[in-house]
Amino acid sequence: MRIYGILAAILLAATFGCSQAQTSNQLSKKEKKEGYQLLFDGKSLDNWINNADEYYVKDECIVKKASGFGNLYSKEEFDNFVLRFDFQLTPGANNGLGLRHVVMPKDKGYLGMELQILDNDAPQYKDLKPYQYHGGLYNYAPAKRGYLKPTGEWNTQEVIADGTHIQIILNGTLILDTDLKKVTEGIPAEKIQPGLLSKTGHIAFLGHDSEVKFKNIRIKKLK
Repeated sequence: MRIYGILAAILLAATFGCSQAQTSNQLSKKEKKEGYQLLFDGKSLDNWINNADEYYVKDECIVKKASGFGNLYSKEEFDNFVLRFDFQLTPGANNGLGLRHVVMPKDKGYLGMELQILDNDAPQYKDLKPYQYHGGLYNYAPAKRGYLKPTGEWNTQEVIADGTHIQIILNGTLILDTDLKKVTEGIPAEKIQPGLLSKTGHIAFLGHDSEVKFKNIRIKKLK
């Protein structure tokens, strides 16, 4: 029994950890040639603004603490870009990817566009609105479901923000292809989510009281 317990602990650590073998945080030769830049080197949060000290570096990953609603912002602002990153969800995990955000104090929430990061299969989320599941443009457009890997495995995501055209490719599948102009057509300006139509701003991870891990975060500016 003791041996089985040790083996179980090893397997659990391998599943939810950020081991050296799993993490590179380096650009490929192709990415260097294409003009990508690293936003996270696996060692520090020097390229980020942590508004609540709820994000930290461990085993070459950015880790969001299991409690708190703080946000992590890129120091640099971006307008049009291709963003690539890997993420690992814990059971029931909930976070958000902010695009073109304004840096806000923790108690003021956030200001900008949000793309959902979520454990779609968690029982507590079975009755959400379609746009609240992973990859959805929050409040406006749902993403295709069924392409997340099982909880505890690493997912790879690419986000393309080209003007008002927003796309998400999750583990090789296009799950969101929407246009901000179309989803807000006919909506009075005062009722559109603040910051949704901003042309430039910070990349942000938006905490929602659960643990999520990130690595291999890189970005290419689009002309």
